[in-house]
Amino acid sequence: MEKHYCSVSVSPIRAEISEKSEMTSQILYGETCEILETDGLYSKIKIDFDGYEGWINNSVLKKQNSEVSKNLITQSFGVFDVPEGKNLLSIGSEVEFSTENLTDKARLRESLVETAKKFLNVPYLWGGRSFFGIDCSGFVQLVYKVHGISLPRDADKQAEIGFSRDFVEESEPGDLAFFEDETGFITHVGLVLSPFEIIHASGKVRIDSLDFSGIYNAEKNKHTHRLRMVKNFL
Repeated sequence: MEKHYCSVSVSPIRAEISEKSEMTSQILYGETCEILETDGLYSKIKIDFDGYEGWINNSVLKKQNSEVSKNLITQSFGVFDVPEGKNLLSIGSEVEFSTENLTDKARLRESLVETAKKFLNVPYLWGGRSFFGIDCSGFVQLVYKVHGISLPRDADKQAEIGFSRDFVEESEPGDLAFFEDETGFITHVGLVLSPFEIIHASGKVRIDSLDFSGIYNAEKNKHTHRLRMVKNFL
């Protein structure tokens, strides 16, 4: 099967064949995909990294040389020389040149926390998964990606894997905490910094308190998200 890659900094993945359609996710520079079908100016793709499917404008896709090996951008963002010219790339983008490796298992939890904190104050963007705008599940997915760990795109799917902690007090840095709505559906996720502190994307990437009830926002003086579970993925 012929592969293609995203040739721009970041491109929207949409639910339907229209620029006005909801952006459900994004594909970053260098990430590869399979074209499932084409309809005029758009193609339905399946991203290799997480299996996510959606519609994208054909103009951002280029054929991928199967012999090329890729490395991950691990700094927040920067301007890099790529085959298309100078390009502003987000953390998580895939490039052909050498980059810093963050997969040292000896300090993996510490590194996950350090990477997560790079995103502080990045604005919330529904469907976003880059340093230029991000949603809750895209945030934790990207933090884990640059450490060589693949997670599903959406929070409810992320919650289906990993190993559950019995109590929030047992959580460790780098664990993921999942939150539910009134019906019990998983609607939010964040990364645990300590047993009682969490970093997550809500309005912006921020740090809040975590307890057995959920996320406590001191600015609003209330709990904003109801805790369902904490899971270990390492």
